[in-house]
Amino acid sequence: MDAVRATSLYRFFHTAEDEIFALRGVELAVAKGEFVAVTGPSGSGKSTLLACIAGLDDPDGGSVDIAGQRITRRPERVKARIRATSMGIVLQSGNLFTHLNVAENIRLQRHLAGLATNMEIDNLLGSVELTHRAHALPPTLSGGEAARAALAVALAANPPILICDEPTGEIDAATEGSILATLRMQQERGVAVIVATHSAALAGRADRVLRLSDGQFE
Repeated sequence: MDAVRATSLYRFFHTAEDEIFALRGVELAVAKGEFVAVTGPSGSGKSTLLACIAGLDDPDGGSVDIAGQRITRRPERVKARIRATSMGIVLQSGNLFTHLNVAENIRLQRHLAGLATNMEIDNLLGSVELTHRAHALPPTLSGGEAARAALAVALAANPPILICDEPTGEIDAATEGSILATLRMQQERGVAVIVATHSAALAGRADRVLRLSDGQFE
């Protein structure tokens, strides 16, 4: 069984009198332990695809199954449960609650997944080299620290699927290398990793690189 299967995804948006297709019949299957990079120019549909996979947006046509369980067009409480227990998600922004420190953000994610809230936090922080920033509030983090903290939160519940939208955007090469090492470590644990990226370094380490153009895979 595939970890993720997207079937005939269509998504369109209305602007004034125009209808813009963000996705045009996209098909995607990702196996456990597979690292897939989705590339393409800005506006090609990468973020829309990841949002549909994560159940943060519903496609206008088609469906997404997570480990055989449909997430598309389900009640929000069902989608939230699937996300909490099956996915780690890193968006381009808004990954951390600004009124909670880094450790509290991780603790909250574990709580939502029904896990012991105090377990593994130190290990997670250590794995992204943020032990010294456990009690820092997100607005005080540098760009690289915020990116690593977002990844730690995404991994807080040991999810079988990791979805990242530009996880290395606007960070230095050293931080990018650290994040890439963490992604590869998760892949080796059997996690299905799907990353939308402009980074040649990140795409170069993926098992498959899929290029979106005008809402379709080339």
